[in-house]
Amino acid sequence: MAMTQTQRLGIFLALALVMAATRIHLSLFNHDVRDASWAVFFLAGFWLRGSFRWAFPLLMAGAVLTDYLVINGQGIDFWSHYCVSVAYWFLIPAYLSLWMGGSWLARHQRGLSMSTLGLAAVALLVSQLVCYVLSNGSFYWLSNSVPLPRSFSAWFENLGDWYLPFLGTTALYVGIGALAHVLVTQLSRTLGHAVSRDLHH
Repeated sequence: MAMTQTQRLGIFLALALVMAATRIHLSLFNHDVRDASWAVFFLAGFWLRGSFRWAFPLLMAGAVLTDYLVINGQGIDFWSHYCVSVAYWFLIPAYLSLWMGGSWLARHQRGLSMSTLGLAAVALLVSQLVCYVLSNGSFYWLSNSVPLPRSFSAWFENLGDWYLPFLGTTALYVGIGALAHVLVTQLSRTLGHAVSRDLHH
């Protein structure tokens, strides 16, 4: 379904808002809101595939700006924070892999069908795994926050400890996005049929 530039901008703003709101790890009703950033980049790749040149850099800038504001709001120098090191730059290719997964799905999907659901699962699993290895691996091997000595066995153990929680959170948000996509698509079709009937009467 072709989208206007206004619609693309609206989707971008909605995704950027969700990322910013969840990236600061709000606590609502005594429950932490999980970070939706990974899902946002995957969904952006799907919905905004033709707008990569402006949408991806702006989403990246939004992610970094949110981190900067949150860390500085805690009275901590940005580059002194536990999670920030030279490995932080690896978030660019990590998030890019998620965008590419969503973009690949947009090119190969066949509308609202079971085959599209299967492709979505494959695209999400592969791109999320690449993102996870890049982000986790760069932090483990390059960050001064990880104590020495380092080893592949310890890294693999660390990968295993965090993989399912990250996958579960990303899949949950992507599922919510997919549900919204189905509802909007169905509503658009219904309204389109209604308008078509009115024109022919």
